[in-house]
Amino acid sequence: METALVKQTAFESPTSYQLVGETALFYEEFVLIRKAELIELRWQANYWKAQHVRNTQIIDSLKENTRLLEARIKDLEHRVFGKKSEKATATSEAAPSAKSTRKRGQQSGSRGHGRTACPTLPIEEEEVPPDVLVCSTCGAPLIPRPGLDETCDIKEILVKPYIRRIHRHARVRTCSCPGTPKIAIAPPPARLIPHSSNGVSIWVEVLLSKFCYGQPTHRLLSDWRDQGLNRSPGTISGGLQIIAPLFVPVVEALYARQMTEALFHGDETRWEVFEEMEGKVGSRWYLWLIRSASVIFYTVDPTRSAAVPVAHFAGMQSTRAILVCDRYSAYKKLARLAEIILLAFCWAHVRRDFLDAGRSMPEELGTWAEKWRDRIGELYHLNTLRLEVWQPELPLTQQTTVFQDRHQALSQAMELVHAEAERLVEPEPQKTDEIAANTTAKLSRSARQLQRAAASSLLEHWPGLRLFLDYPAVPMDNNLAENPLRGPVTGRKNYYGSGSIWSAELAASVFTIFQTLALWGIPVRNWLTSYLQTCAENGGRAPSDITPFLPWSLTNKSPEKLAVSPFCTSNNRVDTS
Repeated sequence: METALVKQTAFESPTSYQLVGETALFYEEFVLIRKAELIELRWQANYWKAQHVRNTQIIDSLKENTRLLEARIKDLEHRVFGKKSEKATATSEAAPSAKSTRKRGQQSGSRGHGRTACPTLPIEEEEVPPDVLVCSTCGAPLIPRPGLDETCDIKEILVKPYIRRIHRHARVRTCSCPGTPKIAIAPPPARLIPHSSNGVSIWVEVLLSKFCYGQPTHRLLSDWRDQGLNRSPGTISGGLQIIAPLFVPVVEALYARQMTEALFHGDETRWEVFEEMEGKVGSRWYLWLIRSASVIFYTVDPTRSAAVPVAHFAGMQSTRAILVCDRYSAYKKLARLAEIILLAFCWAHVRRDFLDAGRSMPEELGTWAEKWRDRIGELYHLNTLRLEVWQPELPLTQQTTVFQDRHQALSQAMELVHAEAERLVEPEPQKTDEIAANTTAKLSRSARQLQRAAASSLLEHWPGLRLFLDYPAVPMDNNLAENPLRGPVTGRKNYYGSGSIWSAELAASVFTIFQTLALWGIPVRNWLTSYLQTCAENGGRAPSDITPFLPWSLTNKSPEKLAVSPFCTSNNRVDTS
């Protein structure tokens, strides 16, 4: 049997292991083992070394997954419990800055705006009692001096329920005309709901309180009860169900008007409807919003599918249209089914992607997210400068030289953003263990995944993100659709949605009318009072001609347009073939 002489090298440590005198050093001793045992030992050493490398890689992978999961948890916690504003920057979210010593609100000594004038308020004149205008010592009357008179204006609000008791006087006829009753009585007052004692002002207050100010109806009824007016929730609910059809003709006219336009904004939010429906599980419905230059239109639907926007745009009359929206798949399917619709995606959502990544891993990606925030902010700035000299009536090729220069600067900035995103999604070259061990200050795999995800989304939606470059009428973000949803969302938080399908449809109709009136600058209370009074005088039915009540018929001043139609000139047309 073959043997091997092996030099013991287990301890190659300091000289403290050396022996004194003729004794050999411990680590220089030789041992005699069989060659098979040597092979076995070497095999085991290589095996356990390989196992160590493998387990180290597994541990590193688990650590990276843990870091990624922790980043996702931090992001979700921010979405649920953090601020719901996009104004927060990566710096403020990653590393809190020093607290400012400046007090909030109007600063002491600064110039104020003065008292706010209210020219539309009616004035009720009052006089000081005459017994006050005498000498305080002897009581002798004072001589008036009209030129020195002063007035004091005090604004008051006196809102109280009361009963209108209308006396209908009866008269006995003295003539003998055939076919006429002997006793004549004045006709009854116009009522919005037949035989109801609730006047028009009751329904105006209910509709405004709930759908304009976001107050629960029970809170309004409690206020009335404190003032002596008792009305049950069932009475109010039943009355709203009766008057709901009165708004249908107005909503249809607003829809017809919107379908003549070419630039839209779309968004949706959840809306609770607490009524069981066959084939529907749960109470979550969705409130869809489509906004154009002159109409803000709402639709409530049990689903969030693409069928809702497809059905809405089925009546569109324009040959081309642009829809500014987020990256929800329903809008993408709409664009696939209707090739005449182009999608312009929102840059605010892209900005949020990078800020969320920086918030998830502030140590590694905080500075990187700030740079992307600044890049996108620069695009906004350059676009604002471009729009300052833009002439909507002219195509791009006929704009001024100043516009062309600013347009070119914006195009170059867009190219740099696109190139940086492409660099982020490029795969990294494979590194050997030695190179990887010597490489420092590199991002972790989890951080790279977050970077690639944000950059990949930007590149995927790039055609829609750059649409504003070719069509200056298109805004860079979808804030014009998201802002009107704040009112319904406030109401949803206060009164949880709608208790039935008819009330959900009423909510969508009233939201449509109220916000469109506000878009045109028309006082909602005045319009609602006038319209419901006309319906009452028409026997509780909508007027046959609603043209006088449409916003564009009530004012000669158009609302501030988003922009002229982006397809008004041949140079602005887009070939989607």
